[in-house]
Amino acid sequence: MSVRNYILATAGHVDHGKSSLVKALTGIDPDRLPEEKARGITIELGFAHLALPELHLGIVDVPGHEDFVKNMVAGVGCIDIALLIVAADDGWMPQTEEHLQILTYLGVGRGVVALTKSDLLEIGDARPMATIREQLRGTPLADAPIVRTSVVSGTGLEELKQALSRVLAQTPAAKDTGKPRLPVDRVFTLHGVGTVVTGTLGGGALRRGQQVVIQPRKTATRVRTVQSHNRDVELSPPSTRTALNLPDVTSGGDAHGVQRGDTITLASLGEPAIAVDVLLNKSPRLSKVTTPAATPLRDGARVRVHHSSANYAARVIIPDGEPLAVGEECVAQLRFEAPVFMFAGDRLIVRDWSEQWTLGGGTVLDPDASTRNLRSPERREFLNERAAKLNDLRTLIVTAVKRDRAVARAGLLVKARFSAQEIAADISALAASHHLVIEGEWVLEPQWWSAVKAKAVEAIQNEHKAHPDRQGLQLNDLRRAVELPDPALFDVLIAGLGRSGFSQSGTTIRFAGHRLALPKELEAHGARIRSALAVKPFEPPTRKEVAPDAASQQALRFLVQSGEAVELDTETVMLSANYSKAAEAIKAQLQKTGGATASELRQLLGTSRRVIIPLLERLDRESVTVREGDRRVLKRLK
Repeated sequence: MSVRNYILATAGHVDHGKSSLVKALTGIDPDRLPEEKARGITIELGFAHLALPELHLGIVDVPGHEDFVKNMVAGVGCIDIALLIVAADDGWMPQTEEHLQILTYLGVGRGVVALTKSDLLEIGDARPMATIREQLRGTPLADAPIVRTSVVSGTGLEELKQALSRVLAQTPAAKDTGKPRLPVDRVFTLHGVGTVVTGTLGGGALRRGQQVVIQPRKTATRVRTVQSHNRDVELSPPSTRTALNLPDVTSGGDAHGVQRGDTITLASLGEPAIAVDVLLNKSPRLSKVTTPAATPLRDGARVRVHHSSANYAARVIIPDGEPLAVGEECVAQLRFEAPVFMFAGDRLIVRDWSEQWTLGGGTVLDPDASTRNLRSPERREFLNERAAKLNDLRTLIVTAVKRDRAVARAGLLVKARFSAQEIAADISALAASHHLVIEGEWVLEPQWWSAVKAKAVEAIQNEHKAHPDRQGLQLNDLRRAVELPDPALFDVLIAGLGRSGFSQSGTTIRFAGHRLALPKELEAHGARIRSALAVKPFEPPTRKEVAPDAASQQALRFLVQSGEAVELDTETVMLSANYSKAAEAIKAQLQKTGGATASELRQLLGTSRRVIIPLLERLDRESVTVREGDRRVLKRLK
């Protein structure tokens, strides 16, 4: 059986023994900074790993001090399970509560509670565990196992490992959606190696030699080597602590650098954005406290937004303007001071501008939000539909297509936490149930696409009614009439019309049943021209004689365009039926004699040189005859 990979993060109040417990479990001291050793508290993220039966656990140890909550949030954004730590002597403390709220906002629903320093309790004292259970009531960790532990006596360490194994046995392994993202939580430079970044990999695998991009700065680079838990590997799968050597970048915030908060991902997974639409909520547990965290979050408030390992400056825009109170949720927009790179469904934390208080959490509804029309009914409907069914793939697809009307398949939901295969399968299912239309590589909103086709049909039919003498509607005129959001859709429209009884000819399109006809005001002119050309079939009058005025010229053009008449040259026109008879007579004569001069063929038809010369030249162009000296012979087919 293959080993499953998971990521665990600690959580809890300062000095409750998080790092000591990690060291006791793994043999690895996660506190690596001299200042941490000197002060006896965790300041930066620390890392360790633990092998359990049939699974491998990467561990992120977070600081518990209130001054370092921003570092704590950077470590818990991509985890599978939390290890909430409460000391037996202190019990439930302010940072225990804040950390629990952060875990809840981030959607961490699985965890184990370690009651540390239990050697300080009297044997049989169950009050601390009862208090913890009460504090957890109504939270995602309400039923989490609580294990008494002591790093001094070693009590409970094996029981804690067993509890972790039991919870993780019920935890699905991380999905590989083919969309790897490595939020950078640590950057350093090694002599002779170059820049190294570490993070918790999610969404997909990264491999040695792979081309990647650093978001949101859009810097292209490549992965020279990959490590996972200090071992060189060819490929690192999701839910593993991963280190990448990026030889082409520097450590830092310049244009060619990389720093904490950046994301290593693939260039095909979209662009950064300046705004995201979110569903915001404030924990009802804040009603228990009197800190500024419990005050309503107001429209226009300047905040710090924590996403994965990043920390961004932003402003909160609430469409209806009503402040977000404790226990409430609302759709809002976060407008950032610099571009961000997020996916639909990502979780985030909102803290006050001074970074003293955690104000709320949110889920990304649209990672590429527009700053316009936020309060429009269409936009509100779009966001409310997504908020009502968070992380429902079919809702994401339908709302995206409904909003954009037409989306290229390859670009649909690239910034969502679903694989291309999952998206393709649901697109097909939605098309089968007529919730979507698929045309080639495009996914279309059915009602809108029907309206577009109806508008195109109306424009073509109107052209036929207004100008029955014309072949059809010019394609450029049709393009202007339908006003498609993407020029590439025009070819899709033409192809669809072709399957619905319309045909394209050159630069025009027409209904296949359309028959060319003269407008009523030109019918008399047409009849006169036909009669004039029929009097002497092989000796028609000149163009000026048959069409002396503008109306007659228009009628003659129609006869030529409709195929009823044939232009021999700019001055000579012949009825098509008569031209065919002349051509057949000439072919018969040439077959009989093997060749003939223009004069001989003129005498055959009883016509003039004015007519026979352009007639023979047209037959030459049509490859019926060929000129050899002063004679015409039939064209020999090869």
